[in-house]
Amino acid sequence: MTRYIEISLTKRQVSCVALLLETDAPKTCAAVWRALPQEGEVYHAKYASNEIYTLVPLLADREPGNENRTICPIPGDVMYFYLPPGTRLPLAARQLAKRGRGLVDLAVFYDRNNLLLSPSEGLTPGNVFATIVKGLDVMREAGHAIWREGAVGERLLFRRLGKADLKKWGLA
Repeated sequence: MTRYIEISLTKRQVSCVALLLETDAPKTCAAVWRALPQEGEVYHAKYASNEIYTLVPLLADREPGNENRTICPIPGDVMYFYLPPGTRLPLAARQLAKRGRGLVDLAVFYDRNNLLLSPSEGLTPGNVFATIVKGLDVMREAGHAIWREGAVGERLLFRRLGKADLKKWGLA
Protein backbone atom coordinates (compact mmCIF):
# COMPACT_ATOMS: atom_id res chain seq x y z
CA MET A 1 0.00 0.00 0.00
CA THR A 2 1.37 3.41 -0.97
CA ARG A 3 1.47 5.81 1.98
CA TYR A 4 1.82 9.58 2.03
CA ILE A 5 2.49 12.20 4.67
CA GLU A 6 1.73 15.89 4.72
CA ILE A 7 4.43 18.28 5.89
CA SER A 8 3.26 21.74 6.91
CA LEU A 9 4.75 25.01 8.06
CA THR A 10 1.91 26.02 10.36
CA LYS A 11 2.55 29.77 10.70
CA ARG A 12 2.96 30.27 6.96
CA GLN A 13 0.11 27.83 6.20
CA VAL A 14 2.20 26.07 3.58
CA SER A 15 2.04 22.32 2.99
CA CYS A 16 3.46 19.65 0.76
CA VAL A 17 2.91 15.92 0.34
CA ALA A 18 5.64 13.30 0.48
CA LEU A 19 5.54 9.68 -0.63
CA LEU A 20 7.08 7.24 1.85
CA LEU A 21 9.94 5.27 0.28
CA GLU A 22 9.00 1.99 1.94
CA THR A 23 11.06 -0.19 -0.40
CA ASP A 24 14.25 1.83 0.18
CA ALA A 25 13.82 2.62 3.88
CA PRO A 26 11.24 0.21 5.34
CA LYS A 27 12.30 0.42 9.00
CA THR A 28 12.56 4.20 8.96
CA CYS A 29 9.18 4.57 7.24
CA ALA A 30 7.56 2.22 9.76
CA ALA A 31 9.04 4.11 12.74
CA VAL A 32 7.98 7.50 11.37
CA TRP A 33 4.49 6.35 10.33
CA ARG A 34 3.76 4.81 13.75
CA ALA A 35 4.89 7.98 15.55
CA LEU A 36 2.91 10.50 13.49
CA PRO A 37 1.82 13.20 13.98
CA GLN A 38 5.05 14.94 15.00
CA GLU A 39 5.46 18.69 15.35
CA GLY A 40 8.15 21.03 16.59
CA GLU A 41 9.92 24.32 16.19
CA VAL A 42 11.52 24.94 12.80
CA TYR A 43 15.26 25.35 12.43
CA HIS A 44 17.13 26.26 9.25
CA ALA A 45 20.38 24.43 8.63
CA LYS A 46 23.60 26.37 9.03
CA TYR A 47 25.88 24.16 6.93
CA ALA A 48 23.73 21.80 4.86
CA SER A 49 22.31 24.68 2.77
CA ASN A 50 18.64 24.36 1.80
CA GLU A 51 17.24 22.41 4.73
CA ILE A 52 14.56 23.09 7.30
CA TYR A 53 14.07 20.66 10.13
CA THR A 54 12.53 20.01 13.50
CA LEU A 55 13.78 18.03 16.46
CA VAL A 56 11.49 15.51 18.13
CA PRO A 57 11.83 12.84 20.83
CA LEU A 58 12.81 9.35 19.68
CA LEU A 59 10.09 7.81 17.53
CA ALA A 60 10.61 4.19 18.58
CA ASP A 61 12.24 2.10 21.29
CA ARG A 62 14.72 0.87 18.72
CA GLU A 63 16.40 3.00 16.07
CA PRO A 64 15.74 1.89 12.48
CA GLY A 65 19.44 1.90 11.61
CA ASN A 66 21.04 2.96 8.35
CA GLU A 67 18.78 2.85 5.29
CA ASN A 68 18.90 4.70 1.98
CA ARG A 69 21.65 6.99 3.32
CA THR A 70 23.06 10.06 1.63
CA ILE A 71 25.24 13.08 2.30
CA CYS A 72 23.99 14.88 -0.84
CA PRO A 73 20.21 15.25 -0.53
CA ILE A 74 18.28 16.57 -3.51
CA PRO A 75 15.25 18.89 -3.57
CA GLY A 76 12.25 17.07 -2.14
CA ASP A 77 14.19 14.61 0.00
CA VAL A 78 12.73 14.09 3.47
CA MET A 79 15.29 12.68 5.87
CA TYR A 80 15.62 11.08 9.29
CA PHE A 81 18.67 11.62 11.46
CA TYR A 82 19.30 10.02 14.82
CA LEU A 83 21.12 12.47 17.09
CA PRO A 84 22.84 10.48 19.85
CA PRO A 85 23.40 11.77 23.38
CA GLY A 86 26.13 14.40 23.41
CA THR A 87 25.12 15.92 20.06
CA ARG A 88 25.14 19.72 20.14
CA LEU A 89 21.54 20.88 20.26
CA PRO A 90 19.79 24.24 20.29
CA LEU A 91 18.90 25.26 23.85
CA ALA A 92 15.17 25.09 23.12
CA ALA A 93 15.47 21.44 22.02
CA ARG A 94 17.53 20.04 24.88
CA GLN A 95 14.51 19.22 27.06
CA LEU A 96 13.14 16.96 24.29
CA ALA A 97 16.01 14.49 24.70
CA LYS A 98 15.20 11.65 27.04
CA ARG A 99 18.06 11.09 29.43
CA GLY A 100 20.78 9.20 27.61
CA ARG A 101 18.61 8.51 24.54
CA GLY A 102 19.16 11.30 22.03
CA LEU A 103 16.71 12.89 19.57
CA VAL A 104 15.44 12.61 16.01
CA ASP A 105 15.89 15.29 13.36
CA LEU A 106 13.17 15.24 10.68
CA ALA A 107 14.46 17.29 7.75
CA VAL A 108 13.05 18.67 4.50
CA PHE A 109 15.42 19.63 1.68
CA TYR A 110 13.73 22.26 -0.44
CA ASP A 111 16.35 23.26 -3.02
CA ARG A 112 19.62 22.18 -4.69
CA ASN A 113 23.28 22.10 -3.69
CA ASN A 114 23.11 20.42 -0.29
CA LEU A 115 26.01 18.72 1.43
CA LEU A 116 25.73 17.18 4.88
CA LEU A 117 29.11 18.26 6.16
CA SER A 118 29.43 19.73 9.63
CA PRO A 119 32.60 21.54 10.69
CA SER A 120 32.45 19.80 14.09
CA GLU A 121 30.99 16.39 13.16
CA GLY A 122 32.27 15.82 9.62
CA LEU A 123 30.08 13.97 7.13
CA THR A 124 26.63 13.37 8.58
CA PRO A 125 24.62 10.98 6.40
CA GLY A 126 20.93 10.47 7.08
CA ASN A 127 18.12 8.19 5.94
CA VAL A 128 16.04 9.41 2.99
CA PHE A 129 12.63 8.00 3.87
CA ALA A 130 10.28 10.10 1.71
CA THR A 131 10.20 12.30 -1.35
CA ILE A 132 7.97 15.34 -1.89
CA VAL A 133 5.52 14.71 -4.74
CA LYS A 134 3.19 17.73 -4.37
CA GLY A 135 3.93 21.26 -3.20
CA LEU A 136 7.72 21.39 -3.45
CA ASP A 137 7.50 24.80 -5.12
CA VAL A 138 5.68 26.42 -2.18
CA MET A 139 7.95 24.66 0.31
CA ARG A 140 10.98 26.01 -1.58
CA GLU A 141 9.60 29.54 -1.42
CA ALA A 142 8.86 29.17 2.31
CA GLY A 143 12.29 27.66 2.99
CA HIS A 144 14.03 30.62 1.36
CA ALA A 145 11.80 33.00 3.35
CA ILE A 146 12.78 31.24 6.60
CA TRP A 147 16.44 31.62 5.62
CA ARG A 148 16.02 35.38 5.01
CA GLU A 149 13.45 36.26 7.68
CA GLY A 150 14.09 33.69 10.39
CA ALA A 151 12.14 30.81 11.84
CA VAL A 152 10.86 32.36 15.08
CA GLY A 153 7.31 31.22 15.78
CA GLU A 154 7.25 28.76 12.86
CA ARG A 155 6.47 25.09 13.43
CA LEU A 156 6.95 22.05 11.22
CA LEU A 157 4.19 19.42 11.31
CA PHE A 158 4.43 15.90 9.90
CA ARG A 159 1.15 13.95 9.71
CA ARG A 160 -0.36 10.94 7.98
CA LEU A 161 -2.65 11.44 5.02
CA GLY A 162 -5.93 9.53 4.98
CA LYS A 163 -8.23 8.82 2.05
CA ALA A 164 -10.08 12.16 2.26
CA ASP A 165 -6.75 14.03 2.40
CA LEU A 166 -5.45 12.11 -0.60
CA LYS A 167 -8.47 13.20 -2.63
CA LYS A 168 -7.86 16.83 -1.63
CA TRP A 169 -4.31 16.54 -2.99
CA GLY A 170 -5.45 14.71 -6.16
CA LEU A 171 -3.74 11.45 -5.17
CA ALA A 172 -6.78 9.17 -4.91
